[in-house]
Amino acid sequence: MTDARTLAVYAARAEAYSAIHHGQVAQDRLAAFIARLPKGGAALDLGCGPGWAAAEMAAAGLRVTALDACPEMAAAARARYGIKVEVAGFADLAAEAAFDGIWAHFSLLHAPRAALPAHLAAIARALRPGGVFAVAMKQGQGEARDRIGRLYTYVAPADFRGEVTRAGLTVEAEETEPGTGFDGSPFASLYLLARRAA
Repeated sequence: MTDARTLAVYAARAEAYSAIHHGQVAQDRLAAFIARLPKGGAALDLGCGPGWAAAEMAAAGLRVTALDACPEMAAAARARYGIKVEVAGFADLAAEAAFDGIWAHFSLLHAPRAALPAHLAAIARALRPGGVFAVAMKQGQGEARDRIGRLYTYVAPADFRGEVTRAGLTVEAEETEPGTGFDGSPFASLYLLARRAA
């Protein structure tokens, strides 16, 4: 994520964001994601935000790498959960065959539309054969800012499935769910589980 206004919003609201509960749907998705990974496997929380998912993965015995582009959000995650967080954006992901799972839950949606194919390709390369990718986006068209200034790239399900497939991953499960954003706006989510070929 490189959008300065989006980073500034998270910097200013890191403590408030870290205090909210992300809901049972997110908890269930994360539990199912963890269950698909090998015991003691390597997981990446890409755009970890307040760190709740990385902390859950670590508690489940996974070896977790947590990345976030916002220094203040990374600091909040460290303070709340005691986890190690590297300040880095999506474009900094250069690992190859390093992770059994990559979790990008409502993070990749802050990447510009034009950058999505490159980011998805990097995610596919970073997965080990058979590795699992979990991604949540907001449904819609185009790019826009929300009420508090964050930049979003919205996706149509069929189009985004195609982008994930072109990156070299096979979509295995899909969910849609209504939600309410941090800015109070309703949205429809798209959640995909995909896998790199073994």
